[in-house]
Amino acid sequence: MEEIKRFFNDKNEVSSNAEIDFGQTNDYLEIVKAFSRITYQSIYIIDYQKKSFEYVSDNPLFLCGKSAEEVKELGYGFYFQFVKPEDLEMLIKINEEGFEFYEKLPVEERKQYSISYDFHIINEKKNAVLINHKLTPVFLTKDGKIWMAMCIVSLSNGSTAGNMLISKDGSDEIWRYDLVVQKWEQEEKIKLSQREYEILSLYASGLTINEIAGKLFITSDTVKFHRKKLFERIGTNNIAEALAYAKTNKLL
Repeated sequence: MEEIKRFFNDKNEVSSNAEIDFGQTNDYLEIVKAFSRITYQSIYIIDYQKKSFEYVSDNPLFLCGKSAEEVKELGYGFYFQFVKPEDLEMLIKINEEGFEFYEKLPVEERKQYSISYDFHIINEKKNAVLINHKLTPVFLTKDGKIWMAMCIVSLSNGSTAGNMLISKDGSDEIWRYDLVVQKWEQEEKIKLSQREYEILSLYASGLTINEIAGKLFITSDTVKFHRKKLFERIGTNNIAEALAYAKTNKLL
């Protein structure tokens, strides 16, 4: 399909004669498959040389009624069938800007970066579901282009499509893309206070407000105070959204 080419950028063109160390891939899919067995998140491996999916895990929530093998065969054609049209154009923009950003990075650091963004898929019941894609390089060509990348798919903790950001492993800085002014803006990662971390961790364990208060030797009102301030700081409305945000952004 000619339209699928819009998802691929000249700045990351991996030609058929590109210099690739194929020894990188020895049995790596067995590790990916093992990971997929212990998570409900969906996993994709993207092959930028073949412009296809190398692997798709069997997660019905994100497959829109298709089998994993059917989605693998569809490749990027899946997006043209099941992504809202306005979000599809946004995804193509994300690809363009992501590769522009990536090209400016030192080759030796490129595997340390991940990109995250939200968009809607239309499931088999014709409902729009907001999901999050988090993508990172797995294997590079000799000149630093992405040959293979892993994409983790989960339900988004946001309320709108977009939320495009790039992060570097081990760094407190993130780069957020503003779709209106069309530029990257650098900012600091949100950090949890010790008390916020304790409260969220205990919520994640299934404890109630009163049980958390008892564990931390504080009042229930104090728990509610810290929870309210946290919601305001990270832009969430309830504890379920806050836990999803913390998990997506590796705060817990």
